[in-house]
Amino acid sequence: MSHLPVPPPPSGPVPWDKAFALAVLAGMLRIRRMEEKCAQLYGEQKIRGFLHLYIGEEAVAVGALRALQPQDNVVATYREHGHALLRGLAMNGIMAEMYGKREGCSRGRGGSMHLFDRATRFYGGNAIVGGGLPLAAGLALADKMAGRQALTACFFGEGAIAEGAFHEAANLAALWQLPVLFCCENNLYAMGTALARSEAQTDLCMKAASYGMATVQADGMDVVAVFDAVQRSAQQVRSQGRPVFVELKTYRFRAHSMFDPELYRDKAEVQAWKTRGPIHTFTARLKAQGSLTEDEFLVLDAAAQAEVDAAAAFAEAGTWEPVEDLLRDVHTREGAA
Repeated sequence: MSHLPVPPPPSGPVPWDKAFALAVLAGMLRIRRMEEKCAQLYGEQKIRGFLHLYIGEEAVAVGALRALQPQDNVVATYREHGHALLRGLAMNGIMAEMYGKREGCSRGRGGSMHLFDRATRFYGGNAIVGGGLPLAAGLALADKMAGRQALTACFFGEGAIAEGAFHEAANLAALWQLPVLFCCENNLYAMGTALARSEAQTDLCMKAASYGMATVQADGMDVVAVFDAVQRSAQQVRSQGRPVFVELKTYRFRAHSMFDPELYRDKAEVQAWKTRGPIHTFTARLKAQGSLTEDEFLVLDAAAQAEVDAAAAFAEAGTWEPVEDLLRDVHTREGAA
């Protein structure tokens, strides 16, 4: 059992106009309600396989994705439902993919961990820890060679920094001056292992800096801090054409996956971190400064819930892939580019 210290909740004024602030809040609510529905559907065995929920970490995806531009590439992990949604994938397609239905964004063949959409430049959804990091370096290299003005934002957990893939990608990104924004979602536990139990050096920015990268650290439970840190870092990547490492300290309120008995952390610790929950702390700040009323909050929440209910109905009514298509796309067609 661990007893990690819990910082004070995010506080202070929100320096945004009301329309932008409410859009940010709506984004976090969409993710939260979608994830809660996924948990319910998993219990009903409508969603099968692995399922890694993002509840508690919504400020990271919303703050970071809001700071990117449409031409940027996004690479994520297996805890990527929120990133996909905020990047512009339709919730219907995401939910159908969870079900394994043909109408899913990956035709139902990928499931929860393999959401993908080339149109929005969302390149996964990668099931292997650290698996997206070399992909991000490759996308950035391709953009650089093609003279395309874009960066690649790669999201990964702190556990991935122990993988060789991180060091290979960081080394090449720095050596070749690639426009990669490394976004480390440090939720303190690599599956069930606390950082200090697996890493001799727990200062993640120091590790990244050893490759000559600029580094930034921000409170991942504060959507304002996330947006500011990622926006400034993205601008640095664009202007200098070099990688930047951003550590976003966050916390997941649910277990690592639906199979996780969660024996590695105290319930009291989880409850303490919930006082830093990104949705209710942001909501309280907006209300305190007169930028949000309870009625406005309820309207946003109801809209998110209605979208989730419609997406679940869409997935439920979806179709299974016919048996004759079972081998489709397993091999590249002869003569295909």
